[in-house]
Formats: sequence, C-alpha cells, structure tokens
Amino acid sequence: MIKTVWLKRLLILSSMVLLSLAGWLWLTMLSPWFYERPDDLPAIEQRTHQVFVYGTLRYAPVRLVVMGSFGAPQDAVLEGYQRNGLDLSPQPGSNVEGLLLRVDAEELARLDRYERLGVRYERMTVTLGDGTRAWVYLRLPERQNAFVPHADSPIALVP
Repeated sequence: MIKTVWLKRLLILSSMVLLSLAGWLWLTMLSPWFYERPDDLPAIEQRTHQVFVYGTLRYAPVRLVVMGSFGAPQDAVLEGYQRNGLDLSPQPGSNVEGLLLRVDAEELARLDRYERLGVRYERMTVTLGDGTRAWVYLRLPERQNAFVPHADSPIALVP
C-alpha cells in the first residue's frame, strides 16, 4: 500500500515536470507572447530558404516543435569558424559541423521567432564548405562587441 502511494506521487510529479517543460517550450518558442518581430527587419521572401544550424536545431525533435517540420536536413560544414557556446567566431583552420535545412517562408519565420531575430540573434548569409549559400543565426551581443567580418569572410550582412 505504501509502495502504491509513492508510485502515484512519483507519477504525478513526473507528469507535472513534463507539463511544465512542455509549457515552457511553448511559451519560449511558439507563443504569441514574449517576442515581437522588430519593425526594422525586412519581410521574409516567399520562397525556399536554406539555413545552416549548429546548435539545438540539429536535433529532430527540436526542429519539429519549432518549425513544424524536419527541414530535410543534410550534413554541412562551415569552414574557417569555430563554435563558441551559442555563437560562431572566425577561426582559420577550424570548422563548424551542422545541418543544412530547406525551409519555406513560414518555417523561416518560426525559426526567427525561436532565435528571437533582432533581439537575441541576427540572421546572416554564409558560404558553406561546398559553396552553398545559407542563412545562419549569430548572437547579437558578440556581433556588436567582438566580431567584424574580414574581407574574405564567408559571412556577410544581408539587407
């Protein structure tokens, strides 16, 4: 009997933790609250976009929750850069492994929301190791304080 009570409590506690996690994920990634796209950002073109991801978006369940799809992932490499936590920085001779995703305009808007485009991240174009051009999200604080693209950098600002 005591064992049954503890199992019920454990089940309730586990359910509460899972519901809390699901609520937090919804609030931070998908809800209409807590993020408003800055007015100065250009409109998203209605076409297929390619996005290089190197962090949490490498994981299929995260992409499914964030974008509503998997994005047809392909292995990809960004040469001449290293990963620094949640950002990239130039580092000759280094490579960042990630995925190249194919997304439509709605999925790109959902990625912008997840990355808090214009608030936490900036979306830039990169040239990957195979010559493919793609978007990548770079953290704003590091971009403003530490990183200035050099002349032969594969990362360029996109208006």
